[in-house]
Amino acid sequence: MRDLCLRTLDTNSTCAKCVRRNEEKMEVLLAKSAGFCFGVKRAVDRVYELAQTSAKIYTYGPIIHNEEVVGDLEKKGVSVIETKEELRQIKEGVIVIRSHGVAKEIYDQIEQQGLECVDATCPFVKRIHNIVEKESANGKQILIIGNAGHPEVEGIMGWSSTPAMVAECTEEIEQIHCNPDQPVCIVSQTTFNYNKFQDLVEKISKTYYDILVLNTICNATQERQVEARRIASEVDAMIVIGGRHSSNTQKLYEICQKECKNTYFIQSLGDFNPECVNSVRSVGITAGASTPNQIIEEVHTNVRIKF
Repeated sequence: MRDLCLRTLDTNSTCAKCVRRNEEKMEVLLAKSAGFCFGVKRAVDRVYELAQTSAKIYTYGPIIHNEEVVGDLEKKGVSVIETKEELRQIKEGVIVIRSHGVAKEIYDQIEQQGLECVDATCPFVKRIHNIVEKESANGKQILIIGNAGHPEVEGIMGWSSTPAMVAECTEEIEQIHCNPDQPVCIVSQTTFNYNKFQDLVEKISKTYYDILVLNTICNATQERQVEARRIASEVDAMIVIGGRHSSNTQKLYEICQKECKNTYFIQSLGDFNPECVNSVRSVGITAGASTPNQIIEEVHTNVRIKF
């Protein structure tokens, strides 16, 4: 509990404790790049527009990795389907392809069932689909630098005409065995750590020679990571806001933690523990691409008011 400040009767004077408090006022730095990126905003806005129509709306997978947004859309009648089996059960309605994108076979199945398809795939992800489809058809082996279980990566794999390989760390790179007589095309998950991508590509290049490297990390991701790293290096504590399943938020957390030991990952204001930053002089705040501005503002305002 903070000590009460006892002022003297002389209104022109200020007690030493007040002076010290003003001098030690916490500095709060909010990343300009925090929050929805172009692709996420585009996808979310489109689903909210569709939710106002009379049609039954489904999204193939959560439209973004944010539980509050997905929950709000469900209240408006938007349902989430997760598998091809669930898709086969749908007789009518609109299927929205989420921002992460999906495999080609999902588009084919939607068309076969005669359902309306609204493609909200992020344009940067769509570009990777086109690259993988083209390069695999031209005989190249496809290597995706990213998280194997992430929906974006699973979707990218589904556009390769041959089995694609996935790796996200040195150990996984060492376990990959490409055909030395066949060229390799390397792409990246859009939200992957840029520096880590460069390191892995360098390692691969020492083993294989006929390689086409395409840095498909989106510009917004790179800018967000660079800004987060800079802020984290300048503050005493860092708050990273985002969904627990958000890959880009997890990457931000990893980056910030390397620069600032007091880094905290929260989903919303409800997860924020003021005691974590009670004794520091500066706090940085950033957020993943799937974090609504409302949540960011709530955390930012709360930190400023309390400290």
